[in-house]
Amino acid sequence: MISSIIDSFSKVRILIIGDVMIDSYLWGKVERISPEAPVPVVNVQKREKRLGGAANVALNVQSLGATPVLCSVIGKDPDGEEFVKLLDQSSLSTEGIIKSETRITTIKHRIIAGSQQMLRVDSETDMQISSEEELLLIEKTKELMLSCQVVIFEDYDKGVLGKNSIKNIIDFANQNNIPTVVDPKKRNFLFYENATLFKPNLKELKEGLKLDFEGDLITNVTKGIDKLKEQLKVKSSFVTLSEHGVLISDGVDYYHIPAHKREIADVSGAGDTVISVAALCVALGMNLKSVAQLSNLAGGIVCEHVGVVPIELDVLMAEVKRLNLNLA
Repeated sequence: MISSIIDSFSKVRILIIGDVMIDSYLWGKVERISPEAPVPVVNVQKREKRLGGAANVALNVQSLGATPVLCSVIGKDPDGEEFVKLLDQSSLSTEGIIKSETRITTIKHRIIAGSQQMLRVDSETDMQISSEEELLLIEKTKELMLSCQVVIFEDYDKGVLGKNSIKNIIDFANQNNIPTVVDPKKRNFLFYENATLFKPNLKELKEGLKLDFEGDLITNVTKGIDKLKEQLKVKSSFVTLSEHGVLISDGVDYYHIPAHKREIADVSGAGDTVISVAALCVALGMNLKSVAQLSNLAGGIVCEHVGVVPIELDVLMAEVKRLNLNLA
């Protein structure tokens, strides 16, 4: 069964809309403390730049055999040029990328010694894009969407997505029977009305709905999912719970999938992997339990690697077979 599902991935084209960034890494070794301040001195041994944010979702989609189409706004600056170069190097299309004269391109510098992240330095803006840029984004999204089988909203609260663009895009998708899958953040949390699958993590669910949990976690998350259904009218909700696994529901059926035991090296980018797999499953019309099982498994696998990395298809297939997951 998993082989036929994987084969079907290659027929799916996914539109990914949201905030993109560069993940920059300085890898090194610590052998002494600085004489200038009580901080470790990292002797740099390797430098690396990777696609991040919604662009890492595109990489995950690509590594799963599907075709990603990325739509976002970047700065017309050196980091923006570097971002486009990284897209080209990864054979990702730049047709949905809009360049802004007034914004900077987000870049996150991570300094890592061994397997330990020592520091992160962010260069970014979280201001909303201009009304002209928003109009361009909506038009470009609609143009690209009609050749896709599912849409992912990858929201990092950096200003690319806003209330107006979200409503316009979801309405257009629903009119054309194209499912929408949402990875939300706090600022736009309550704007994703009528989405197909809404995927917050536990922190985002609590902050977005202003919930205080007391007692059993799963009972509280279930109540939160019911509230999402009532407020946002989403078809289904999929809440990731870190070491407690995931909970998915359409308001009728509820499935809690426990996490698989793993050696966790770095959780960075796990959410990108989960949303990528979930969107592919939704595009193929898989049932809710299978969506949760496969996405949960994939998210756990990438946590075994340091840094933001896409899921490897053969590793995912091998794990499904090893665990004998029944997917449909």
